[in-house]
Amino acid sequence: MTARPAPAARTRPASGTLPVRVRLLWRTGLVLFFLLAVAVLVLTNRTLSEQFTESTRNRADVRLTLYSGNLVAELQRNAVVPQLLARDPELIRALQTQGYSLTSQRLLSYVEEIGGASLLLFDAEGRVVAATSRTRLGESHRETQHFVEAMRAPRTVFTWEQARTGGFQFVYSRKIEGLTGALGVIAVEVDLRRLERSWAGTQDAVFVTDPQGTIILSTNPRWRGQDEAAALEHETTSSPLQRALRLAQEMGLTPADALLGGEAMLRREQRVPFQGWRIVTYTAYSGVRERVNTVLALEVMLFAMLLAGSFWLVSRRATTRLRLFQRESAELRALNLRLQREIAEREKVERNLEVAEQTIAQSSKLAILGEMSAAVSHELNQPLAAMKTYLAGARLLLQRKRPEEALSSFQRIDDLIDRMGAITRQLKSYARKGGEAFQPFDVREALSNALAMMEPQLKTRRVTITRTVPPDPAMVMGDELRLEQVIVNLLRNALDAVKEIEAPAIDIMLVTGDQIKLTVRDNGPGISSLDNAFEPFFTTKPAGEGTGLGLAISSGIVNDLGGRLIARNLPGGGAALEIELPAWNGTAAGPGRRATG
Repeated sequence: MTARPAPAARTRPASGTLPVRVRLLWRTGLVLFFLLAVAVLVLTNRTLSEQFTESTRNRADVRLTLYSGNLVAELQRNAVVPQLLARDPELIRALQTQGYSLTSQRLLSYVEEIGGASLLLFDAEGRVVAATSRTRLGESHRETQHFVEAMRAPRTVFTWEQARTGGFQFVYSRKIEGLTGALGVIAVEVDLRRLERSWAGTQDAVFVTDPQGTIILSTNPRWRGQDEAAALEHETTSSPLQRALRLAQEMGLTPADALLGGEAMLRREQRVPFQGWRIVTYTAYSGVRERVNTVLALEVMLFAMLLAGSFWLVSRRATTRLRLFQRESAELRALNLRLQREIAEREKVERNLEVAEQTIAQSSKLAILGEMSAAVSHELNQPLAAMKTYLAGARLLLQRKRPEEALSSFQRIDDLIDRMGAITRQLKSYARKGGEAFQPFDVREALSNALAMMEPQLKTRRVTITRTVPPDPAMVMGDELRLEQVIVNLLRNALDAVKEIEAPAIDIMLVTGDQIKLTVRDNGPGISSLDNAFEPFFTTKPAGEGTGLGLAISSGIVNDLGGRLIARNLPGGGAALEIELPAWNGTAAGPGRRATG
C-alpha cells in the first residue's frame, strides 16, 4: 500500500516539465530581445548622431567652397576691366585734351556690359573727372590708397578701405599713360554687397577677413572692421533650438567646433586664393537631435512590430522560412550582379575619359604647331619668291656671260637668306612680345627697303605706284626690320586687292608730326569685314592663296612699337591701311621700355 504514491509523485513533475521549459525559453528570448533592442537603439543613436553631424559638416564645407568660388569669380570678373579701359583711346584723348563732356556717358556704357560695377576716371591730380554716378564728379581722391598705389605701380592694383558707413570699399585701379607719362587713373569699384546679401539668405553666419584678421565682409554688419574674437564676444543666444543644441553637446552627441553666444556651432574656415583673404562660416547643428529621435521612434515601432509578429512567425513552417531565405539570397545575388556590372561600366567610362583627355591634349599641341607653321610659311613666302626671281635672273646673266651682274644677284640672294633668318628671330620675338632691340630709325629707309624687297613682284605687275615722302627724316623708336615686315605685308595685300582691277594703283603716303603716319591705299574692292580684319586666320582670298595671318601679325608688331594699325574703306572705292607711330624726339625710351601690368 505504501508503494503506490511514489510513482504518482514522480509522474507529476514529469507532466509539468514541458510548460516550464517553454516559459523559460520564452522569458529568455524576451530578455535577449529587449537587450538586443536596447543595444540597437544605443548603437543607432550614436551612429546616426555621428552620421548626421558629419553630413552637416560636409554641407557646410560645400557651401564654404561655393561662397569662396563666387567671391573669387566676382573679383576676377572685374580685374580685367581697368586693364582694358586703360588702353581706351577715347579715355586717353579725354585726359590729354581735358574734354570730359562725353566721358561719363562712355563709362555708363561700359558699366552695363561688366555688370553693375561703379567706374571712376581720375585726372593726374586725383580729381574725379568722369563717373558712372554723376554725384561723385569733382571729388578729390589724391590721398586715397587706390589712387596713390595706382599712380606708383605699373600694373592694375587692388585695394580695400573702410568707408564712413562702416562697410568696405573694394577698388581695382590702374594708371593711364600717354606719350608724356601718367595722364590719370581708371578705377572700378567692385560691388561685393551682392554676395553678402546672398549669404544672408542662408542660416550660416559668414564673414571674410583680410591678412591681418580684420573682417571686411560679413552677413552681420556689426562685425565689419573688427577681428573675429571681438565680433563674437557680445553675441547672445537663447532660442529653444540653441538650448537643444547645447543639451546635445553636453550629451556628447554633437561635438561643437566653436560656441557662438553660447550656442554649439560648426566653424569652418578656408583660404580664399586672393590677397591672403580667408572666409569663415558658422553653421548650427540644426535638426540633428530631432532627426535622430525620429529614426529611434521608427526603430521602436519596428521592434514592437517584430515582437508582435514573432508569435506568428513561430507558427510558420520551416519550409516557408526556407523559401523566404532562398528568395532573399536570390535578390542579393541579383543585386551583387547588378553592382558588378555597374562597377565594370564605371571603369570603362573612366578609361574612355582618360583616352579622351589624352586626345584633347594632343589636339591642342597639333593646333599650336599648325598655327606656328602657318605663321612661318606666311612670313618666309615673300623672301622665297624674291630669291626665286633673283636665281632666274642670275641664270640668264650667266648664260649671257655677264658674271659681274650675276654676282650682284647672288649678293641679293645672300641678303634675303640673312633676312629670312632675321624673320624667324623676329617671329620668336613676336611670341615673347619683347622690345629689347628698339632703337631710333628713319621710316623712309624702312619704306625704301620694303619696296626693294617687293621689287621682283612689282616688276611682274602693271601697277601704278605713287610714293609721297617728306624731305625731312621721319624718326621713330622701334625695330626697323619688324616695321619693314609690316610694310611688305601691307604692300602684298594691296597687290592682291588690285589683281582684278583694269587700272590698278597703289598710293603710299608718309606724313610727319607728333605722330608718324604711313598710309597704303589701293583702288581695289575694299575690305568686306572691317571688324574681323585683324583676327588671325581671317581672309577673303580663295583657299590656298592666304592664311589670314598677315594683318594679325602686322597689328601685333605695330602695337609692340607703341602705335596702332587702322583699316578703313575709302568712299570712292578701295581700302586704306594706316600705321600710326609716335615720333621720336631724341629723349623717349621707346615702346619696349614701358611697364605693363
